[in-house]
Amino acid sequence: MSYNVGYFVGSLSSTSVNRILSKALIRLAPDDLEFSEISIRDLPLYSPDYDADYPAEARALKDAIAAADAVLFVTPEYNRSIPGALKNAIDWASRPWGQNSFDHIPAAVIGASIGQIGTAVAQQSLRGVLSFCNARQMTAPEAYIHFTPEVFAEDGSVSNEGTAEFLRTFMTEFRDHVERVLTVLPRSDTA
Repeated sequence: MSYNVGYFVGSLSSTSVNRILSKALIRLAPDDLEFSEISIRDLPLYSPDYDADYPAEARALKDAIAAADAVLFVTPEYNRSIPGALKNAIDWASRPWGQNSFDHIPAAVIGASIGQIGTAVAQQSLRGVLSFCNARQMTAPEAYIHFTPEVFAEDGSVSNEGTAEFLRTFMTEFRDHVERVLTVLPRSDTA
């Protein structure tokens, strides 16, 4: 059996270190995980005024989450929190009221920064939002990645074996988390 993982890159930057981290995670993940990026770039700003008639970009977002067995958030830290574009995407996906796309979905959070604390505060902020959205979060291992270009190549290869093994373990734990959650509560039961 394989699992479809929709992943979010929280940064809109073309030079995002978190996009590079996402490539590394995909490379190091177990073979039974298949990945599709869930784009957040073209979403308008959320407003309840759209609840009766979602724009195409927001419907595509909700459809992509519905097609996924699990979601992975790879996020930077902006001003000690998550980027506005990522929060906007979560707002779209969790509305209209009663149509929360994240309800019971297996989820994991990770992020990279050039700073020493590697997105720790942003991840805690994101975890609070995902808790409200009733996502089934993997709580361990936590992964606050200090990004250095000497270790992470643009193609997602990781030159430091200790770092590669840590990320491999993170992704294996995520795979196991997805399986545990879906065994108890299959996604089709939450639609």
